[in-house]
Amino acid sequence: MSEDTEPLVRRAARRLRGWGGVAAMAVACGLTASLTLLPLAREGSDAPGAGADRTAGAGGGTGVGVQVRADTCRNPEASLTPSTEDGPSVRAVKERGKLIVGVDQSSYRWGYRNPEKGVLEGFDIALARAIAKDLLGDEDAVIFRAIPTNQRIAALDGGKVDLVVRTMTINCKRIEQVAFSTAYFQAGQQVLAPKRSDITGYDSSLRGKRVCTAEGSTAHEALEENSFGAVFKDEGDGTKDDEDLLTVPNQLDCLARLQLGEVDAVVTDNALAAGQAAQDPAVELKGKPFTKEYYGVAARLGADDLVRRVNHVLVGYRQGPWQTAYRQWLEKDLPGITGPPAPLYK
Repeated sequence: MSEDTEPLVRRAARRLRGWGGVAAMAVACGLTASLTLLPLAREGSDAPGAGADRTAGAGGGTGVGVQVRADTCRNPEASLTPSTEDGPSVRAVKERGKLIVGVDQSSYRWGYRNPEKGVLEGFDIALARAIAKDLLGDEDAVIFRAIPTNQRIAALDGGKVDLVVRTMTINCKRIEQVAFSTAYFQAGQQVLAPKRSDITGYDSSLRGKRVCTAEGSTAHEALEENSFGAVFKDEGDGTKDDEDLLTVPNQLDCLARLQLGEVDAVVTDNALAAGQAAQDPAVELKGKPFTKEYYGVAARLGADDLVRRVNHVLVGYRQGPWQTAYRQWLEKDLPGITGPPAPLYK
């Protein structure tokens, strides 16, 4: 821990009394750990190479692909058809012998560092390992890099990672910036707040409340469209004077702000919020999800062969490994999901 971050953790520890001890302190440590782009765990080279009806997600899926038109953004989840052919991006990974994947290290149940084992675990980590095994024959042939929410696209553009597997929502804006696989999970935006709060959900009860979101997140975009009178922007957002109080680099930072009493609520994916509520019994999900969103594996634009290969992996992953990973990591906190979203292809 650096000299710059240590006082923050001590301050957080003093102010987190009554919020669940160990879990709350872990959040405070997670906040400092997420402030920079960190190489994690495994050795290797730093630079990588150069309208359909959906009956899946929360209601289950058949795993059968549906062909859709690609000339509009009506279905941004539509991706390239699966293929095992090697192109330049796949060959670069094979020549290196390691797949470099951008992940989270502080989202409980999705991508987090197990404090007892000292390793990364979670639903997204399991998928990243499955992709590495298909490409390289070894699920351990992967280098994990922890990236904040607001650096996911930059990490791909800058060649820091081959793929991002980090609860990244597919939408019309992002498909112009990165190339997505087919969807592997359905989520929705929801409000997280203390149980004792009078906030009832994404509604007028947010008026005048301080609401935290991650920079570059779909939650922040939702509040920009309709905030219900909530205060959700910092003065100096996007400048050197940004306080990173209401808009933060990493989504878990919002939970720390909530526990510190610096914000009144958080808006984020319910899939992530459920894990946070599992960590801290003093908070809960409020109201119902108010969006329908799909997570995809992201690659840089132009890496079509790698996207097709990931889609090939997902075809098999939906047939059994997905359910195994769901039962292990998510079912306890997100019950009732019967299967992954059905893939859509261009």
